[in-house]
Amino acid sequence: MVFSSPVFLFIFLTAVFILYRVIPSVTAKNILLLVFSLVFYAYGEPKAIVLMIISIAMNYIFGIAMKETNRSKKTVLIIGIASNLLMLGIFKYAGFGAEILNRLPFLNIGIPHIALPVGISFYTFQAMSYVIDAYKNPSYIQKNLYKLALYITFFPQLVAGPVVKYYDFAEQIDSRKTTPEKTAKGIRRFITGLSKKLLIANTMALCADFVYGLEIKEITFPLAWLGAVSYMMQIYFDFSGYSDMAIGLGKMFGFDFRENFDYPYISGSMQEFWRRWHISVSTWFKEYVYIPLGGNRKGKVRTAVNKLIVFFLTGLWHGASFNFIIWGLINGAFMMAESYKIINTDKWLKPFRHIYALFVTVTAFVFFRADNLSTAFGFIGKMFSFSETNSESTAVFIQQLTPMYIIMLVTAVVFSMPVWQMISSRIKSEKIISCGETAYYIVSLILLLVCILTLSSASYNPFIYFRF
Repeated sequence: MVFSSPVFLFIFLTAVFILYRVIPSVTAKNILLLVFSLVFYAYGEPKAIVLMIISIAMNYIFGIAMKETNRSKKTVLIIGIASNLLMLGIFKYAGFGAEILNRLPFLNIGIPHIALPVGISFYTFQAMSYVIDAYKNPSYIQKNLYKLALYITFFPQLVAGPVVKYYDFAEQIDSRKTTPEKTAKGIRRFITGLSKKLLIANTMALCADFVYGLEIKEITFPLAWLGAVSYMMQIYFDFSGYSDMAIGLGKMFGFDFRENFDYPYISGSMQEFWRRWHISVSTWFKEYVYIPLGGNRKGKVRTAVNKLIVFFLTGLWHGASFNFIIWGLINGAFMMAESYKIINTDKWLKPFRHIYALFVTVTAFVFFRADNLSTAFGFIGKMFSFSETNSESTAVFIQQLTPMYIIMLVTAVVFSMPVWQMISSRIKSEKIISCGETAYYIVSLILLLVCILTLSSASYNPFIYFRF
């Protein structure tokens, strides 16, 4: 089940929201959310829920074991992390690992074809966050199994993130407030995310899928850039759209999640980009991998190695493919080049900083989108080949520039910048700000109606997270 589906919007969300409001106690509300979260996951993958239940039980035992065996806490931590990584490795990376080993001489390992459970990357990282946080602070050890289960399975961020760290969630399980104002803001935020996904991301996806579906020999210079830019916009508005929906849903049930995207396309460097892009994942790796490895405290060489490890793992986390690894390493390489002033954007004019960051981002995302390395390199070759166009390729290019595409592309460019924040920061009148808030709610209602009409008339609604 995905947020941008009629079943979720009109049946699931309606039912859980009404019941949540009727039930008085926090304990009953938590149990309700847990039950509905399990139903949410089981709806799409009933078999995979067994794996999730195993993960919950396993990590609950690790937490209790840390409290009972205080002297061997570190051993329990290592076993806990290893167990989570093993489970993730079997179901996500076994086939990829077998393919790599088969490249060695005299090896012919059978490649296992294991279906990738949706959301396993997200809930496994959250489970590891619990184990690590419980090790650092015994007060986080959860005695109630259903509370830990709620943290791991909570449906707003279960299959598409953001990755919620346990210490951010723990206190809210028993103590949170659901006010009418907070609920209204949550609904508005959810509608914003739904609009990003259905109206902008899906429109960009149609064009990106068409271009990436062509044979490399059929792709021309303008088509390559059209496809690359379309995918760059698709992935941002899809990812940030789902994050908005998750944050909005959280507010509707009294939970506060941290922001996951902060207008990354306005960045003037790759370091700034990664402070703004997929913040929950980047901070997870920073807190649980980079800092434990030594961070930047052990000299320049060790810092460089630590950063490369983090970005290698960041790429690998996104998918079992060399494409994702190279995408991660490209970002890591530019981050290091900037940190050592090999690329010194501080001395550049502001427009050139933005152009540079966007250029690196759009090029790196080709590896993220392409099916394999050869396709990615071929596609990038077309982006920089300035190949001749003919009437047929020009016609194909123009066909993609539908009125809907152009409107959504312009909208994507505008709303990839903090437009509302820039406008509101210049307004001093409380009355105007209040009118603006009211207008925002009216626009949200209109957008919801448009989204409902879109869902009822369109059959194209890709779920990009199936790859992760």
